Amino acid sequence: MPMIQTYSEFLETLKNDGPEAYWPEVLISLWYDAKGNWEAAHDIVDGMNNATAKWVHAYLHRKEGDDWNAGYWYRQAGKDFPNTTLENEHREIVQFILEKF
Repeated sequence: MPMIQTYSEFLETLKNDGPEAYWPEVLISLWYDAKGNWEAAHDIVDGMNNATAKWVHAYLHRKEGDDWNAGYWYRQAGKDFPNTTLENEHREIVQFILEKF
């Protein structure tokens, strides 16, 4: 099965019962987040050490309202604390992952 290419295609998968097993873990994490399961999303990236996972981790803590912890993870990811909506950041991260993988 081919990898999705766009954020719109990602959003279409939210009507499925689960994410595609062949997706990168960071994309699966964002899928669970989009479905409203913050804990599952966090469990996936917690302990991952690559920059993309750290970015997702930061986003999740920002969404949780824990700006101090989010700031730590943004620094770990080499990112500035964003000045955008959570929705825009979610889209930005998903698009980054889709371009990378």
